[in-house]
Amino acid sequence: MKKLYPKVNSSETYDFLEQIFNNTYDGIVILTLDGDWIKVNDSICNLFGYARHELFNMNIENIVFREDLGVHQRKYERLMQGKIEGYRVRQRYFHKDGSIIWFLISVSLIMNKNGEPSNMIWQFSDITGRKRNQDKLKMMLNVVREQNERLTSFANIVTHNLRSHSGNLSSIAEFLEDDNATLKNDENFDFLKKAIANLEETVSHLTDVAKTKVVDESQIVNLNLYDYVEKSIYNITAIAKNTNTTIINYIDEDLCVKAIPAYLDSIILNFLSNAIKYRSDKRLPKIRLTATVQDDYVIFKVGDNGLGIDMEKYGDKLFQIYNTFHSNKDAIGLGLFLTRNHIESLGGKVIVTSEVDVGSEFSIYLKSA
Repeated sequence: MKKLYPKVNSSETYDFLEQIFNNTYDGIVILTLDGDWIKVNDSICNLFGYARHELFNMNIENIVFREDLGVHQRKYERLMQGKIEGYRVRQRYFHKDGSIIWFLISVSLIMNKNGEPSNMIWQFSDITGRKRNQDKLKMMLNVVREQNERLTSFANIVTHNLRSHSGNLSSIAEFLEDDNATLKNDENFDFLKKAIANLEETVSHLTDVAKTKVVDESQIVNLNLYDYVEKSIYNITAIAKNTNTTIINYIDEDLCVKAIPAYLDSIILNFLSNAIKYRSDKRLPKIRLTATVQDDYVIFKVGDNGLGIDMEKYGDKLFQIYNTFHSNKDAIGLGLFLTRNHIESLGGKVIVTSEVDVGSEFSIYLKSA
């Protein structure tokens, strides 16, 4: 059976299209190829604050922000040459009340019966709020960057001065001990020497922390992850053998990441040594190393069957400086802090899953080469 459609006369069609044109949220303008306005919808009047007759009786360039007068030129030429079907630009205009409005303008052509361009359609989307938020964000980032630079300078000065003072104290203590042999048996003097040694160790840690910062992109190179893992495993062979630790490397031999050689060495060694350090006495230690590619990242995983960490209790403190979570006497709570900073300075991140007395898995996200 033939389907019947209701007849619509041309005047009804015109009224229907006119309603669509005027009730569209974004501003729509039909212009000549020379840029004269032929038709505007109600949204344009609302966006600019002018009545129709006011818009038609003014030169559009009078309300364009001066620095944005030429933003269409290059793309318009390509449009007229048929190299592109349309284009978008961001352009600022003055509202009738004098305020500045940011618009995202989409431009396309209207063709005549011969397939030649006759007019243009410009669609105006108000992005003023978005631009203000972007500008605020840029300003905040600049403030944060300046503050970070000041803090880095401050940290460098403080650590340098502390290192000098602690060195002087250590030298003075040695001179006093050389000049007065009885001090060797003096308990208070022994406490003083230990305090100076602790101060020097703390200054050394602070110096390492102060050096951690965002690296220059030019320092980052493509590195074979498998090779670096194998080198790190070799470096801790003696420790692994003494603790009966099995380390299995499942990483693809051709997998590469973007990193700084010294940082990648440090990252791998830290996670491997931690996995051995926090092993469980209830079972033979086993470390499993894997890597997969996800989007622009290589996810390098270090899994162990060690003591594990109570993530509900310590999860948000895991990478904070000087935090330790086991009774290991060698732990100072600095390694994970520095390691995370190295990873983040390379544009990556680290995620931890762990269960007490089952083991831990660290997922290190590094940019894929």
